[in-house]
Amino acid sequence: MNSALFFVTSSILLLLQLSLAEARDVSTDTEPAAQSQDQQQLKQQLDQLQHDYDQRLSRIEERLKETQKATRTQKANTFNPGISLILNGTFSSYENDPDNYQLPGFALSNEAGLGAEGFTLDESEVTLGAKVDQLFYGQATFALADDAGETSIETEEAYFQTLGLGGGLTVKAGRFYSAMGYLNEKHRHAWDFIDAPLVYRGLFGDQLKEDGIQLSLILPTDHYFLIGAEVGNGVHFPSAGNHSGVGDWLVFANTGGDVGFSHSWQLGISHWQADDVENRLSQGLKTPSYSGDSRIDALDIVYKWAPDGNSEQRNLKLQAEFFNRSENGLMTLEDTAQSSSYDGSQNGWYVEAVYQFIPQWKTGVRYDYTDSSNSGSSIVLDDSGLLANGYTPQRVSVMLAWLPSEFSRIRAQFNRDESTAETDNQFFVQYTMAMGAHGAHAY
Repeated sequence: MNSALFFVTSSILLLLQLSLAEARDVSTDTEPAAQSQDQQQLKQQLDQLQHDYDQRLSRIEERLKETQKATRTQKANTFNPGISLILNGTFSSYENDPDNYQLPGFALSNEAGLGAEGFTLDESEVTLGAKVDQLFYGQATFALADDAGETSIETEEAYFQTLGLGGGLTVKAGRFYSAMGYLNEKHRHAWDFIDAPLVYRGLFGDQLKEDGIQLSLILPTDHYFLIGAEVGNGVHFPSAGNHSGVGDWLVFANTGGDVGFSHSWQLGISHWQADDVENRLSQGLKTPSYSGDSRIDALDIVYKWAPDGNSEQRNLKLQAEFFNRSENGLMTLEDTAQSSSYDGSQNGWYVEAVYQFIPQWKTGVRYDYTDSSNSGSSIVLDDSGLLANGYTPQRVSVMLAWLPSEFSRIRAQFNRDESTAETDNQFFVQYTMAMGAHGAHAY
């Protein structure tokens, strides 16, 4: 401000002097050389003043840019994250006792199975996310659940992710849902059905988490093509144990594109592997424990339709996934010290269709199927839940959802569950309320 005022004042004075000199030059012809010299000196002084002002202004602009950059970085790093809260509650009704639930051919994790009957407060999520600076974004999601009258808090995700590395490369590190398959990366409230597919329940205990690092790369191709890899410490089911190095790893690839304005699709493949599973505990009266290796292959495909790309009125989504797991190792009953060599082969798939027929209303249908072929001691396998005796669990689900807005949903669901020989008819009503900032979900 002072430099500008100085320049303006000085310029006015010099211009007045120059004008007076020119006026004297017009009114008299005496001493023309002296008058011309005075004018030249005044012009030189004005040019010098302009030059000095330009330099000062340039320095001020540079300082302003540095100040703005520092201010942006400081604001980005200020603890002012976007905060969201997801509330879930469910009414559940079963014909069979949910405490006796089994999925023949699969050793379920201790967290898998059916929820309590009646009115229950489901997991509620609190998410905090913010841009750390120009290079990183951070997010943490905590799940609050009611466990026998006591509130438990679990860290579902806590990771940072790079921004703008260039070349289509993104790095994520911390705890996050693995990119295995299609549904796994999505939080439960983003699922189209209330519960997980049977194959997810059997293989992952509903979802596969990773404590590690993920690299993904979008290739410079004409249509969408993404490849990626993960390495983790292998502490989460279906792996287990303490590993000083890599406990499990995953490679995956997704491709997709649009067909006209109304159709889009995505195809994905993935392979997960843990070569040193140590004492993986599962449900069972005699505390089954598995040690060995585990490999899972997956294929997923998604198709979406929306007339002219407008999904507000009507839209359709078809979704299917197939999984196959092979394991070789030792199965032990911890309570009796009985053990057996174990060679497991399990697979499962599901297909679902969800149709929004008018704004705010959706309906859907899903079919699940699982199969297994496990070998080992029949006594050990039976007590571990791995003896299917040729039985193939399957289930049919229908769903109806009302979504007054993008922040609220009430849905009802019916399952005819034939996971065991005794069919279980299951009925659910669930509310989901989203409050605060909540980012868009992936495709």
